[in-house]
Amino acid sequence: MTILNTIPFTGDLTDIEKKFTGRKTSVNKEVTDAVADIIDTIREQGDSALFAYAKQFDGAELTADTLTVTPEEFDAGVAVVDADYIRILERTKSQIEEYHTHQLENSWILPKADGTILGSIVRPLKRVALYVPGGTAAYPSTVMMNAVPAKLAGVPELVIITPVKTDGKVNPVILAAAKVAGVDKIYKVGGAQGVAAVAYGTESVAKVDKIVGPGNLFVATAKKLCYGAVDIDMIAGPSEVLVIADKNANPKYVAADLMAQAEHDKLASAILVTTSDALVEKVNVELDRQIQKLPRREIIESSMNNYGGAIVVADIQEAFAVSNQLAPEHLEILTTDPLAKLPLVENAGSIFLGENTPEPLGDYMSGTNHVLPTGGTAKFYSALGVYDFVKHSAYSYYPREVLATFNSDVQKFAFSEGLQGHANSIAVRFEDNVTGEQAEKLN
Repeated sequence: MTILNTIPFTGDLTDIEKKFTGRKTSVNKEVTDAVADIIDTIREQGDSALFAYAKQFDGAELTADTLTVTPEEFDAGVAVVDADYIRILERTKSQIEEYHTHQLENSWILPKADGTILGSIVRPLKRVALYVPGGTAAYPSTVMMNAVPAKLAGVPELVIITPVKTDGKVNPVILAAAKVAGVDKIYKVGGAQGVAAVAYGTESVAKVDKIVGPGNLFVATAKKLCYGAVDIDMIAGPSEVLVIADKNANPKYVAADLMAQAEHDKLASAILVTTSDALVEKVNVELDRQIQKLPRREIIESSMNNYGGAIVVADIQEAFAVSNQLAPEHLEILTTDPLAKLPLVENAGSIFLGENTPEPLGDYMSGTNHVLPTGGTAKFYSALGVYDFVKHSAYSYYPREVLATFNSDVQKFAFSEGLQGHANSIAVRFEDNVTGEQAEKLN
């Protein structure tokens, strides 16, 4: 059966954009109120509330002594992970480091001939928390994508918060990824209560400066409500891919890459934009063939039927116009000479060029980050990077004689805004022409 429906395109992207970007899970008032109550209780009661919520939601019996993963637990968990998998994690770390090293920023200073000094100091955040989903789901790739840039930035303390069940154990592959990436501590708590604990601190949990990493609706809502007390990375929506393909694209690859994103969940979106009606037909044949062997078939069909489709355009320029308007999280360019098409891209979270650079390579080991803006936010937001784990402090030094040249101008500026106190701060420095040093000499 055909599961990639052709979306009529007349040049108006309004309906297509709504379909592509309007997939965020709605947060009802009950969820918001419940999360706000959890946060308030954690702030008021600290550890006692944290442990009670862990028992209520996860069945975990925690105390101050069992809250964190011990070195012995770390070693025991890592020991059961296949040695070849450790090698893969090490290779992934190397790939991520190689790419993200180029994002490192330096402090700078601008000394001027008149004695003025301007500059900026770049410093890492002191403490960052990475949320890692628990239970049956395990995402070591997310640990790597968040932790490695943070460590490159110089974050001295990187902690993980992750829920555990009644056995009190963290998934061994998460422990292995954490060890390889250089995570300093793991707290066995998750959910909204875990987010609140690191956002505000408890007797046993140190307050952090930023929270990163994915989570369910309650986690995302907690991050949003705690923003301001701490920084957060983003509130990510369902995953998405847009494939631009010409008539020469391999339909087998196109179909496989569309389904790779569609299998995430039923709200995921996979869209093909092409100049070829014939390619759409061939892709549908491949979809029908390949989907038979995929265990997440139902999810793929649902996401592609509801939020996917094929858009046939007049030419490649029009294809990129569509893509730039939708600003996809992942953009694959499967055309002749894809590198030459790169300048046509204005909005995309991460770009994959050519048939030998499938998006799943970026999910794991290409080196680029897989924490990306969704829902059209790539128009103004970027992939997670080293720059997300540093802060910039501007500084300036002005000699008195240089300040004097700004005296009148700054005062006029201040008066134009009705801020006489600002003007006075300048004026008092020039109430007479005798400096403090000169006055001291005269006395």
